[in-house]
Amino acid sequence: MSIFTHLGRYMLTLKGMFARPENPKMYWREFMHQCVEIGIGSLPIVLIISAFLGAVMTVQTSYQLVSNLIPKSTIAVVVRDSLLLELSPTVISVVLAGVVGSKIASELGNMRISEQIDALEIMGINTKTYLIAPKILASLITVPMLISLSIIVAIWGGRVVGDLAGVIDTDSYDRGLREEFIPFNVTVAMTKAFVFAFLLSSVSAFFGYHVRGGAFEIGRSSTRAVVVSCILILLADYVLTLLMLNP
Repeated sequence: MSIFTHLGRYMLTLKGMFARPENPKMYWREFMHQCVEIGIGSLPIVLIISAFLGAVMTVQTSYQLVSNLIPKSTIAVVVRDSLLLELSPTVISVVLAGVVGSKIASELGNMRISEQIDALEIMGINTKTYLIAPKILASLITVPMLISLSIIVAIWGGRVVGDLAGVIDTDSYDRGLREEFIPFNVTVAMTKAFVFAFLLSSVSAFFGYHVRGGAFEIGRSSTRAVVVSCILILLADYVLTLLMLNP
C-alpha cells in the first residue's frame, strides 16, 4: 500500500471524527478516562527521564565550557534554552510515542480483531468519534502539561546535581535562569508540544483502528505506529524550528 493511500485513509479517519456525539455523557466519560490513562499513567517515566535529562545537560555543559572567561551562570542559560526549545518537547514526545502510542494502537487493534468496533458500528455508534477523538483530545491536553512539567523538573534536576557535583552553585544557576530570557521560547516549546501530541495520538490511533488480520498483526501495527510517529515528530521538530526560529 502506497504512502498516498495511507495518507488518504488517515485524512478520512480524521474527517470521520467530526460528528455529533450520540451520548455526550458517554463521550465525556471516555475523554476523562483517556486523560487519566495518558497523563497519570505516563507521569512516572516523564519525571524520571526529565530529572536525569537536566542533570546530564548541566554536567555536560560545564564540561564543554572550559574557559574561565565564561561566567558559570552561562551553564544555566544553555540548559534552560536547550530544554525549552528542543530536549524536553522532543525527547518526551518520542518516549510518549512508545509508551502511549503503542498502547493506543494495541487497544484499538485488539478491538478491531475481536470485532468490538464492528459491534459498536452495528449499534449505530460512530466509532471514529467515540474511540479516536477522546484519545486525541486527551493527548492535546495532557501531553503539553507533561512537557511543561518535564521542563520544570529537568531545570530543577540540573540545579540540584550542579550544586552536589560542585559544577555550579545554586545562586549562579538561579541567576543564569533569569539572564537573557526570551518569552517566545516558551511559545515555541508549547507549539511543538501540541503538534507532537496530535501526531503521536492520531497516527497511533490510525494504525490501530485499521488493523487487518490476526493477533500477530496487532504487534506489527503497534511497532509501525511507534516508528511512524517518531519519524513524523522529528520531521515536525525540524520544520517548526525552521519556521519559528529562523531569522
